[in-house]
Amino acid sequence: LLVPKQIVKSANQVGAVTVAIAQSPVEYTGRLGKLLLVGIGPGNLEQITPAAKTAISSADAVIGYSLYINLIATLRRPGQIIEALPITQETQRAKRAIELAEWGLTVAVVSSGDCGIYGMAGLVLEELRSRGWDGKTPEVQVFPGITALQAAASRVGAPLMHDFCAISLSDLLTPWPVIEKRLEASAAADFVTALYNPRSRNRTEQIAIAQRIFLKHRKPDTPVAIVVSAYREDEKITLTTLDKMLEIPIDMLTMVLIGNQSTDVHQDWMITPRGYRLEG
Repeated sequence: LLVPKQIVKSANQVGAVTVAIAQSPVEYTGRLGKLLLVGIGPGNLEQITPAAKTAISSADAVIGYSLYINLIATLRRPGQIIEALPITQETQRAKRAIELAEWGLTVAVVSSGDCGIYGMAGLVLEELRSRGWDGKTPEVQVFPGITALQAAASRVGAPLMHDFCAISLSDLLTPWPVIEKRLEASAAADFVTALYNPRSRNRTEQIAIAQRIFLKHRKPDTPVAIVVSAYREDEKITLTTLDKMLEIPIDMLTMVLIGNQSTDVHQDWMITPRGYRLEG
């Protein structure tokens, strides 16, 4: 409080005016904030939707994992607030974005792939819910992106033409017994399966367990695509089989696509038939 409350009266007029002056810890903007939850696709600027590009360029602030912030460097403009946080600080990113939006800024929160698939959209909405958000202020818009499994699939052909599912092998947020149960169900049901986060520096056994589970239900020569950094400069694509997949280097930037019993490879193109009858 800079000036305590004072009551001022005029001798010539009826009534009075009460005045007090205080300094807010946060500058008043007079604006309603927005949260733009943006999926930037696999990382190549050509794969980002026009709407997502506009959202990033128009935002007052851009928040994301440092690698993703670097990938969209050419979309940023002078004067924007840029905050890049490490990969393990997703909760901090969500809270900081909401804080800036409540201040009245338009904030773009970027995720690779689609922000609503293993991305930041869910976390931001969960944090807003925990704060009693009314669903309106700050305003939220979600901008979808090309997912990692879509990007990987497009590089090897048409492996997702029939029923498929995605499973993350990371047990940081999901107990491993739950993940293992999902692997068993997917393998037994003959889903084409995309494995996210298949192996990290400290987590090496899960991909081997996944292979053993699928070998119980599928032939050893079932086609498998291993795609690293799809559409980026260091992209690597390998077509192999279920029994030999562990011979290929796999890390956190790898997408593993396991075919179903009908999936085949023709001239280095991976194809899962949809079931149409072909004439001739």
